[in-house]
Amino acid sequence: MKAVVLKKPGGLDQIALCERDETVPGPTEIKVAIKASSLNYHDLLVAQGHMPTETDRILMSDGAGIVEQVGEEVTEFAVGDAVVSTFFPQWLNGPATTPVGNFAQTPGDGVDGMAAEYVVRSTSAFTHAPKGWRHEESATITTAGLTAWRALVVDGKIKAGDTILTLGTGGVSLAALQIGKLMGAKVIITSSSDDKLSKAKALGADVTINYRTTPNWAEAVLAATHGKGVDHVIELGGPNTLNQSIEAVRVGGHISLIGVLTGFQGDIATASIMAKQVRLQGLIVGSKQDQMEYIKALNASDIRPIIDKTFAFDALAEAFDYQQSGSHFGKICLTW
Repeated sequence: MKAVVLKKPGGLDQIALCERDETVPGPTEIKVAIKASSLNYHDLLVAQGHMPTETDRILMSDGAGIVEQVGEEVTEFAVGDAVVSTFFPQWLNGPATTPVGNFAQTPGDGVDGMAAEYVVRSTSAFTHAPKGWRHEESATITTAGLTAWRALVVDGKIKAGDTILTLGTGGVSLAALQIGKLMGAKVIITSSSDDKLSKAKALGADVTINYRTTPNWAEAVLAATHGKGVDHVIELGGPNTLNQSIEAVRVGGHISLIGVLTGFQGDIATASIMAKQVRLQGLIVGSKQDQMEYIKALNASDIRPIIDKTFAFDALAEAFDYQQSGSHFGKICLTW
């Protein structure tokens, strides 16, 4: 079978298409024909060598496809089922009890990933896909979609009438926009591109802010909320944006610290966090049960993920290069 591997950590030029032997599932495993994947910042960091992995690692954490074969003890899935992968196969349900930043079992990082024509995994590594979705749509759920769902619904306990601020127009932000509108919330979104903000407005964004022309965007958020601040912030920038997010959130509000796009550490206004009694919560994706609940909500809605562009799996390096350009709106996908 074909697979896309990182010959050695340290750059997109190390990505190569190779042949791997197929395997058969054990008693509690399933064999899935992978049809699609989607790109995340985590995948890019692995490919660039910023996150350690093994030589010849099969890349990509997200995967969607069709069950081809099931082990004799499997009851959760049947041949022909459309499925989508989980980011942390070891985290089945409940709150996190161990540091989930340990990616030892995460596909495309600690173990071989989803950039292969076929994968054999434990049943914990997949859930059923949303009904009627194309495989590339389902492949956006594993990391970006579930992160937004957990931030707003599982941790944030969002309710109708709440106000959300989400930074940027990548996969997590647009999923947060869609989930927010589904839940009856008001959504404020930022970008450096007026064209992207116009697209976000068409998706239902209530307020758009260009952070390039409005560098102190927290003031604009406060103005849009009559000085109160937002209930929830989807914080994707990291240290260079967090202090403005603290300024923009209401007293007693909730900030989901998700991204590290501006770095891994920096000076944080801890006094403001205390003074405003803000709940600042770091999170990385979610459990299998969280994903199943998210998919249940998707099945009851007309939401479809926003896909900017789709590449062939053997053009993964080109897809990563496009991701780095920052020109995409929504998710970048891969298909065989």
